[in-house]
Amino acid sequence: MHLLAAPVVSETIDVGSRHGVDLNAFECRDISRSSIVQRVCYDRAQRHLIVAVKGAYDRYCDLPAETFDALMGAPSMGQFFNRNIQSASGARFVCKN
Repeated sequence: MHLLAAPVVSETIDVGSRHGVDLNAFECRDISRSSIVQRVCYDRAQRHLIVAVKGAYDRYCDLPAETFDALMGAPSMGQFFNRNIQSASGARFVCKN
């Protein structure tokens, strides 16, 4: 019965120099099929992606939903992430703030 009265607390994480990023608006998934990508959180409305790689979170902005969907369906999430999001060709997803 006490569980029903417990307040709902959203999860917050540290991403780079940003402390206390609220994941309430994000859809998060723990990843077990990749040796590189551990967790993925995506906010479709804001087009923001947060990815945990080797225990550290990084944020990417203005990432189209199609790119997120392709990441989630890629045979190798690590290769897709490295080539299309994190690499120099993915510099367009660097957050300005």
